[in-house]
Amino acid sequence: MPREWRQARWDEPLIHEIGSINSQGLAIPFADEDNILEKIVGAPEKQLGPLARGEELQLPGLPENVALRHFTRLTQMSYGVDTGPVPLGSCTMKYNPRISEELVATMSIQWLHPYQDEDTVQGLLEALWLLERWLAELTGMDRCSLQPPAGAAGELAGALMIRKYHIDRGDVERVEMLVPDSAHGTNPASAAMAGFRIVKIPTGSDGTMDLEALRAVLGKRTAGIMLTNPNTLGIFEDRILEVAELVHGTGGLLYYDGANLNGIMGIVRPGDMGFDVVHLNIHKTFAAPHGGGGPGAGVVCAKGELVDYLPRPLLERDSDRFYWDYSCERCIGRVRALYGNIVPLLKGFFYIAALGGKGLREAALQSVINTNYFVSLMKGVRGYELPYGPEKPRKHEVVLSALPLRRETGVTAGDVAKALLDRGLHAPTMYFPLIVEEALMIEFTETEPPSVIEEYAAALREIAEEAYRDPESVKGAPMNTAVKRVDDVYANHPRTVTPTYRVYRLRKEGKLS
Repeated sequence: MPREWRQARWDEPLIHEIGSINSQGLAIPFADEDNILEKIVGAPEKQLGPLARGEELQLPGLPENVALRHFTRLTQMSYGVDTGPVPLGSCTMKYNPRISEELVATMSIQWLHPYQDEDTVQGLLEALWLLERWLAELTGMDRCSLQPPAGAAGELAGALMIRKYHIDRGDVERVEMLVPDSAHGTNPASAAMAGFRIVKIPTGSDGTMDLEALRAVLGKRTAGIMLTNPNTLGIFEDRILEVAELVHGTGGLLYYDGANLNGIMGIVRPGDMGFDVVHLNIHKTFAAPHGGGGPGAGVVCAKGELVDYLPRPLLERDSDRFYWDYSCERCIGRVRALYGNIVPLLKGFFYIAALGGKGLREAALQSVINTNYFVSLMKGVRGYELPYGPEKPRKHEVVLSALPLRRETGVTAGDVAKALLDRGLHAPTMYFPLIVEEALMIEFTETEPPSVIEEYAAALREIAEEAYRDPESVKGAPMNTAVKRVDDVYANHPRTVTPTYRVYRLRKEGKLS
């Protein structure tokens, strides 16, 4: 049975309400008289001149222990991968090795500046140069650009590369991007931003792309296809070589969304499947923490002629010296300032260096084993079903449906997710992919042991049993969290909800007669 759990709930004021800009906590001075930071970088006013801040930051003065307690209480009202599993399907929230955090926190990395001379950062450039080549080898590509700052930026870069490739060849009529309905969620938006018209390809009953539907839409207007493999259902597109032949046969290109690489790395490579452009989420597959908007890194790779279109700059090596090459005859330019998000890239470098090729393969295999162990625990559990090819093994993730539960008790996937919170477990991705009703998309990755998977499956069984016995109790969840169930409309649109609705809520809560 899942353990009993209660989340801390503090009536915690804002930090400005605890301290004042006019107060000051006990300050322990450095042993020597000079400021240590000035010794390292020089006095700010001397270095920055007119750019230096002319007045003090308007931050409250607090003793160190009071500030520490304030932020500790806030963390106690939160949940993260250090608290328990975060099995968000498609988002790949691994437990991240702390050694990587310690390494990037060293002053030799923290104090680097993007504008300093390349000769002073040769160690860093060598690490990034090696990272690029490792990623190219893992994906079966020829070169990679480290510039895109996140997965969506990598997607956009790949779509722009395909667009410019066709334009340079005079194929200006190729304005359609094929996107399976089992693709990663941002693919249609990225392709549309690149100027393409989206053509959706349906999923067959076995959970893979409908090849007859693909054949029906291929033609001289086809620029390419954006494909996630394994797809968002966690099913491997086993006819991918045939897909590649069909798309290439009409002059189109294949783009690989690397969101799901965690299930196949070290086992099979996108380049060997026929893909021309690949983007990778360093902050998913290679264990750099992400969430809440970052930090991300969306490396984009290419092979053959498509290498010329990669975002610049690219890292080059001249004898024993590494440098950035800004030359750009056919490239799409930059997709952000400077060179990319260096810290997540370095975390990816440490992760790959620590595991090696054999370890990366083992990580992929273990992620697949964990998913299919979970599937075995959920087989036959009343209230849930496994849509699309239930006989097929899943790779790194699986999508369950709570549709039977909703039909028989009125309890939805959203209710199940909130009930999981009551048991101290993070909810999975909900209501995605859109082709699965009442979807619960679950991914444990390789970092969770069997005991955690068993606890999660037991919690889902317990919630279903409670739903059949007393559905209203599940619909009232969560009760054990710092914040209880909120009004979804009011919570999601606090600034756009009409005054009429606000009045309705106040009257319902007895705050307005």
